[in-house]
Amino acid sequence: MKHMEEKKQVTLFSPATNEMWKSGDNEAYQMRDISQKTTWYRISVFRSDLRDVANQYVKKGSLIYVEGKVDYDEYMAKNNVRRQATIIIADNVIFLSDQTKEKA
Repeated sequence: MKHMEEKKQVTLFSPATNEMWKSGDNEAYQMRDISQKTTWYRISVFRSDLRDVANQYVKKGSLIYVEGKVDYDEYMAKNNVRRQATIIIADNVIFLSDQTKEKA
């Protein structure tokens, strides 16, 4: 959880999605024929009830479903290079794994 200006708080986390596909025309399944791409996202949760739940239960390995709107931001990286980021402002977070039950 991070404190913003004017006493606003936000929970931030960065989930990833993995996309896998078969590369090549070989019909026989072989691991070397499988390609994978991992995409990371930045999620911001401002709604107080959802923010607190996300802060408490979203952990590495959690399976979640996020609904929200897309926003774009620019920031200065540590090496003084201007970067762009795509951020999802979460309206809803649904837990798809049972990890929340184990932690509660």
